[in-house]
Amino acid sequence: MLGRKPTKLKIIPLGGLNEVGKNMTAFEYKDEILVLDCGLSFPEDEMLGIDIVIPDITYLIKNKDKVKGIVLTHGHEDHIGALPYVLKKINAPVYGSRLTLGLVENKLKEHKMTNQHLQRIKPRETIQLGSFSIEFIHTNHSIPDACALAIHTPVGTIFHTGDFKIDYTPIDGEMIDLHKIAELGQKGVLLMLADSTNSERRGSTMSERSVGVTFENIFKNTNKRIIVATFASNVHRIQQVMEAAHKYNRKVVVSGRSMINVVNVANELGALNVPEDLIIDIDNMDQYEDERIVIITTGSQGEPMAALSRMASSDHRKVEIRQGDLVVFSSTPIPGNEKLVSRVINQLFEKGAEVIYESLAEIHVSGHACQEELKLMHRLVKPKYFIPVHGEYKHLKKHAQLAEELGMPKENIFIIQNGSIVEVSKDYAKVNGNVPAGRILVDGLGVGDVGNIVLRDRKHLAEDGLMVIVVTISRETGKIIAGPDIISRGFVYVRESEDLMVEAKVVVKNALDGCNQQNIREWSVLKSSIRDALKDFLYEKTKRRPMILPVIMEA
Repeated sequence: MLGRKPTKLKIIPLGGLNEVGKNMTAFEYKDEILVLDCGLSFPEDEMLGIDIVIPDITYLIKNKDKVKGIVLTHGHEDHIGALPYVLKKINAPVYGSRLTLGLVENKLKEHKMTNQHLQRIKPRETIQLGSFSIEFIHTNHSIPDACALAIHTPVGTIFHTGDFKIDYTPIDGEMIDLHKIAELGQKGVLLMLADSTNSERRGSTMSERSVGVTFENIFKNTNKRIIVATFASNVHRIQQVMEAAHKYNRKVVVSGRSMINVVNVANELGALNVPEDLIIDIDNMDQYEDERIVIITTGSQGEPMAALSRMASSDHRKVEIRQGDLVVFSSTPIPGNEKLVSRVINQLFEKGAEVIYESLAEIHVSGHACQEELKLMHRLVKPKYFIPVHGEYKHLKKHAQLAEELGMPKENIFIIQNGSIVEVSKDYAKVNGNVPAGRILVDGLGVGDVGNIVLRDRKHLAEDGLMVIVVTISRETGKIIAGPDIISRGFVYVRESEDLMVEAKVVVKNALDGCNQQNIREWSVLKSSIRDALKDFLYEKTKRRPMILPVIMEA
């Protein structure tokens, strides 16, 4: 009699590996799937016109009847931002902490989604979803109510750190629950997935409270209007700005749609402690002297449509940057945003503002663990197997090396790709196959209807321009009746390139005459002939390759 096959758990990351953002992982046991996080990422420079990027959930849609629920570690966009799009395809309950679900609710309202099942969970509470027993464990991060998750399965305990750091003096007084994490380690953890964002940085991440000291000094020594730009979701940072404002008798104005939303939600849920009458409406700002005003705004990443960028370019309807304003960038530029941030800083200086950014003062600390904190986490959890997550390949590689230095066997560490399937049982772990896991591009209301071909065309248009050729031919004879007329956009200015246009018309005419002599009437062939002849001619004359769009009409 053959022995029974050992039961196994499949761990399938659908986003968050070899990239920053778009975090999403599926855990599959028999015919049950648990989804952890559901994030988005922002478009890269070459993704022209794209608003956001979400994970490819083809695998989940195919197995949607198996999905028992979606659990969330915290409320940052790269962990909750794709939920409206995913919940339209997969009707699953969502579990998360107080502020996380408050932000989710707000997001779903924007998408006119009101019937979703959202269940609030407190730290140290456990929920049962099929074979999965999920325990929420409080951690520190740059947003309140962040959690790690202990997922108890029939094959063993899986521990996911979520995004975390170890802050001994957190703003809300709630330190990471190291006691519970150590207890899990004592009982035995089969596999750990851990945040790798800061795995290259030595030492420990500074406490969020150290930024509060810097704010105190700025507010104490400034008798001008202060504008603080930070991430809307950094509630602890907003709290410290408000405390400094209250201490030095200033009123607070909140600017930027996402900032207003987060402040309202956090205030309602008690995640933000706002003294009475501290916040005033932006329309009432002129009733106070400049030295009594603090504006907390979005735009710390130089985003063109964010409030601070509009202030810097004199586009904001309510706030004009004035000589002597003090602008504080309380964030670090996300890789790729350095030029945008630099441009806004230059514009602010040109308008006479004084600007403080990270290289000038300690006005930002990370929300992610550095090497010493990661080492402590590994020592406490003592997992048998390890998968570094949340980061580019270099971050995952460095975290894997760190685990090896702490004594973990190399064969027990898995640096994997999005879509890889890691099979885990009590006795073994291995990579075994993969599922579809790419990027779905969201452009306006279109989800996934812009792909690589469309992006390639947009890039082509942006770099080389467009030439449209309109020609009318006779249905009977196939000869040209009218045209060819040429319209150029983004290629050359027609009035200054008349000779080129005349020659181009001759090239088109000759190409059509050649087809007519061979009795070729199919439009696809005629268009192809025009395109080929004109492409070679234009490249020879200009060394450029515009997109050529022939339009043929019959009469």
